[in-house]
Amino acid sequence: MTLIQVALIEDHDLTRVGLRAMFNLQEGVQVVGEAANGPDGLTLLMETQPDVALVDIDMPGLNGIEVTRRFNQWWSENHPEAAPTRVIMLTMQDDEAAVLAAFGAGADSYCMKNVSAAHLLEAVRSTYNGNHWIDPTIARIILKHNNEMQAAQETAAAESSRAIAVDEEYASALAAAPLTSRELEVIQLIVEGCTNAEIAARCYITVGTVKTHVRNILNKLCAEDRTQAAVRALRGGLVS
Repeated sequence: MTLIQVALIEDHDLTRVGLRAMFNLQEGVQVVGEAANGPDGLTLLMETQPDVALVDIDMPGLNGIEVTRRFNQWWSENHPEAAPTRVIMLTMQDDEAAVLAAFGAGADSYCMKNVSAAHLLEAVRSTYNGNHWIDPTIARIILKHNNEMQAAQETAAAESSRAIAVDEEYASALAAAPLTSRELEVIQLIVEGCTNAEIAARCYITVGTVKTHVRNILNKLCAEDRTQAAVRALRGGLVS
């Protein structure tokens, strides 16, 4: 049977002693070291490089999330080709911020302290085998986060598709009916923020004629208003 080397990083003495006693009764698991605070825990991980580390989130010196982040950074710099120590966050915190921060720091699994001994052993073995063990209590948080991420990605993809379609429509329309020299002059003044009256004065035409040019520009650029027309004219290099 494969021997799984485990490190315990937990500031509560009774909890740490209980974990050690529980693992000592299990075949295939060996506790190779313990630490009662964050800094000592980080040193322990660097020195022993166990297969699995159980790390408490709330600890003096450095919290478990920071210990995990620093250790993973150290590991990637010093052992880029080797399989890393796998981290199980062992905590009473089930709020979304703590869960996401733990996984963001590089934790592999997340386990509540009120878990049964059988489930904790299952978490250790599953995590050792490269899986992510997530306590059922906080699984809803991960599911919610993943759903939000997926929805955001789908929204971004849909908006990108719409933008591409609009750009193609705009380019096609402009190719079929390019702006005249006068319309280019008018859209340049629109970009500069001129009103219809100001455009009429600068081009020596009537306001009615300006309105006609503006209407033609909106149609050719497939724009709904002057602002959108100005943006498309700038993006298309029609004006500067």
